[in-house]
Amino acid sequence: MAVEPIPGEPAAVAECDGERVLVVADYHAGIEAGLRREGVELPEYAPDRRETLLGLIETERPDRLLILGDLSNAIGGPGRDEREEVLALFEALPPELPVTLVKGNHDGDVEDLLDRVEQSVEVTPSHGVRLGDVGFAHGHTWPSPHVLGAGVVCVGHEHPVVRLEDEVGGARVERIWLRGDLEATPFEAFHDREIDVDGELVVCPAFNELSGGTWVNVEGHEFLAPFLPDGLDGGEAYLLDGTRLGDYRRV
Repeated sequence: MAVEPIPGEPAAVAECDGERVLVVADYHAGIEAGLRREGVELPEYAPDRRETLLGLIETERPDRLLILGDLSNAIGGPGRDEREEVLALFEALPPELPVTLVKGNHDGDVEDLLDRVEQSVEVTPSHGVRLGDVGFAHGHTWPSPHVLGAGVVCVGHEHPVVRLEDEVGGARVERIWLRGDLEATPFEAFHDREIDVDGELVVCPAFNELSGGTWVNVEGHEFLAPFLPDGLDGGEAYLLDGTRLGDYRRV
């Protein structure tokens, strides 16, 4: 497949016109500061996030890193904690590794910050970008028709999770991938035109495990993306370790 999740990790490798692209969504640098403002005290996990990503780069050896939106956590522009974590991350990245940031709703004025880093960084519009036959959009707004025409379309923003229960009533929440066919109807209604849609939609898990998410199998929890669930035909859920859970609505 053009987009392959990395077993056990909230990341995937995409083959895009001969480039090997490491894809991560919803990094949310500086999230601890935001949670502390809400009264949640917790340790600083920025070094762990950074080392996890650097480890993936070392093992997967990508030609490009693609961050599928929400590099930083503060809406409206990165604050001090976000800036410090983002700059520390880019200082640790290989300087020759190009980076694409698909702009998310938390990425406000991130361009000014990224002007200070050594890497070649492209920040795309919020409606997404297409690299070869793979389209990428954060998911808080509608992907462009050009992106939707790709064989595989990857989105983030949703942070999909599933609630699993055991036979004695215990429960846990796990990050998941959602995969299914693209359903053209809602996208055509929004764009008010026919769109050549014949691909797969992949909803990526959040890289940052502190960022919460949409419980896709719990009644009353609604999707965040304006095109979900209608734009996903027959979506199936997969745990990070690759376990297929089947139709997410029946898990």
